[in-house]
Amino acid sequence: MPAPLFDSADRPKAEALCRLTWCNPFHDERPAIERQALGDAWQTPPADGLDWEGGLPIAAANPNTLALTELSFRLANEARERLRRRTPSANELNTYRDLAVFALFYEFVGDFHKIIRTARERRAAPVRCTFYDKFRVELERFFPTDQPSLPLGIPPEQLFACFFQVRRAYAHIHECIIGASPTARRLRGRVWQSIFTRDMSRYVHSLTGRMGDLITLITGPSGSGKELVARAIGLSRHLPFDPSRREFAEDYLRGFYPINLAALSPTLIESELFGHRRGSFTGALGDRLGYFEVCGPHGTVFLDEIGETDNAIQVKLLRVLQTRVFQRIGDTEPRTFAGKIVAATNRDLAQEMRAGRFREDLYYRLCADHVRTPALREILQDSPGEMPNLIRHIAARITGPAEATKLTEEASIFLQRNLPLDYPWPGNFRELEQAVRNILVHGDYVPESLNTMTTLSAREPAASHGSNGGTAELAAMLDAGQLTADELLRKYVGRVYQLSGSYEEAARRLALDRRTVKKYLSSTASSITASKLHSA
Repeated sequence: MPAPLFDSADRPKAEALCRLTWCNPFHDERPAIERQALGDAWQTPPADGLDWEGGLPIAAANPNTLALTELSFRLANEARERLRRRTPSANELNTYRDLAVFALFYEFVGDFHKIIRTARERRAAPVRCTFYDKFRVELERFFPTDQPSLPLGIPPEQLFACFFQVRRAYAHIHECIIGASPTARRLRGRVWQSIFTRDMSRYVHSLTGRMGDLITLITGPSGSGKELVARAIGLSRHLPFDPSRREFAEDYLRGFYPINLAALSPTLIESELFGHRRGSFTGALGDRLGYFEVCGPHGTVFLDEIGETDNAIQVKLLRVLQTRVFQRIGDTEPRTFAGKIVAATNRDLAQEMRAGRFREDLYYRLCADHVRTPALREILQDSPGEMPNLIRHIAARITGPAEATKLTEEASIFLQRNLPLDYPWPGNFRELEQAVRNILVHGDYVPESLNTMTTLSAREPAASHGSNGGTAELAAMLDAGQLTADELLRKYVGRVYQLSGSYEEAARRLALDRRTVKKYLSSTASSITASKLHSA
C-alpha cells in the first residue's frame, strides 16, 4: 500500500493551510487557523499585523507569515515528490493543490506589491508584468504538464490575475479602512466579501469577472468613509491577464469613476452618467461620453449620495440597473454599460421610501450587497484606546512618517485634555482629520458642534448633563405660554441634537435637511450670544 501524501503529524498542518488559502484574511477565525498550522511556533502578531512601506501595508510585521510560507513550501514539495510514485485520491489532490497555491502566492506577493507601490508613486499602474515567466516555471514545478493527474483546475493566467487581485484588495482595504479596532476589522472583512464573496474558492473557480453584475450599496453617516470603501472595492476588481503579451487588461487606477449626485443638477447628472449629443441642451457644444460609456467591463462607477436624487433620475438609473442599457441625452442609439456600480448614501433609505422620496424598486436593485460604515463614536465606544492609532494614520498622511509620531502625540494629548470623553464626533473621520490639521497649524481645535452644545448648555445646564432639567424647563415655559413658535422649534432642534450627537441623526429624527438643523442651532447660539451682550 503506497504511503500517504502527509504523515499523521503533518496532515493537520496541511489541512489548516488549505483553509488559510481560501480564508478571508480579516475574519476572526484566521488567527486560530494560523495557530493550528504552526502549533507552538505561532506568535501573537502586533495589533494590526502590518508594516507600512510607501504608504502600503505589507505583512512583514506578522511573525507568522514567514513561518507559514516556509511550512507550505516544505509540505507541498514533500507531497510533490511522493506524487511522482503514486496516484493521489481526490481529497489528497485537493489538499496538495491548495497547499501549492498558498505557497505560490507568497512566493510572488512581493512582486505584486512592487506593482502596486509603483502605481501609487506614479499615479499610473503598469500593465506589463515581467515576472509571469518565472511564475509559469514555479507553477510547472507543482503542476507538471506531463502529469495530467495533477490538474490545477483553472488556467495559469487566471490564477496569476487572481493573485494580483488578492494583493490589491489586501492593500487597498487596509489603506482605506484604518485602525485595529474590532469594528474596523469587521468592516474590512465585509468589504473583502463584497470583492470575493464569502467563498473565495468559488470565486476563483467560477466567479472571476462576474462580480460586476452585483451592485454594492454603502450606507453610513457623513464623514465615515463611504467613498474610501467604494474606492477599495473599485480598485480591487479582477483584471484579466494576457499571457501572450504579458499584460493585464488595463491600468486599474483608471477604472474608478466617482460622481457626487447631490452636487449636480438633474441635467448635469444625466450628462455626466449617460453622455450627450451636441446641441441636445443649452451649452452642449459637442458630443460627450458619459461615465457609463467610458467605464469598461473592469471599471466601477460610484454613485455618491444616491439618496439625494429626484424621482426622474431614479427612474433612469433603475433602467440601467435592470437592463444595462442607456442612451446619451439627445440620442436614441442604445448603449451597454458593462462595469460595476457602487452606490452610497447617508440617508435612511427605509424612511425615505416610507416618505415617498425614494423608489422601492430602485432600493431592491441596490441592496444585494450592503456595507455599512460605522460612525467614529461607535468605534471609540467599542475600543476607547483606538484614538491614537487613528491619529497616527492621519498624521502620517499629512506630514509623512518622519514627523508622524510627534504630531500624533501632540494631537492625542490636546484632544484628551480639551474634548469631553463622550464627545460624539458628529463629523466622524472627516472631522478628526481636520482636528489633526488644526492642531498642526494652530496648536488647538475647537469643534463647531461643541461650541453650539456649550452655548445651548448655558441656557439649559441640566439638559447638557443628561438629566431631564432642560425638558422640565421647556414644559414649564410651554405651560406658561412664554415661547414663540420659532423659539419652540429652535429649542426642540437643539434638544434633539444634544440627544443624537450629530447633525445627520438629528435631521433624520426631525425629518429635516441637515442644513436646516444647522441653521436652527446657529440661530440659537446667535440669539443667546446677543442676549448676553445686551445684558452686559
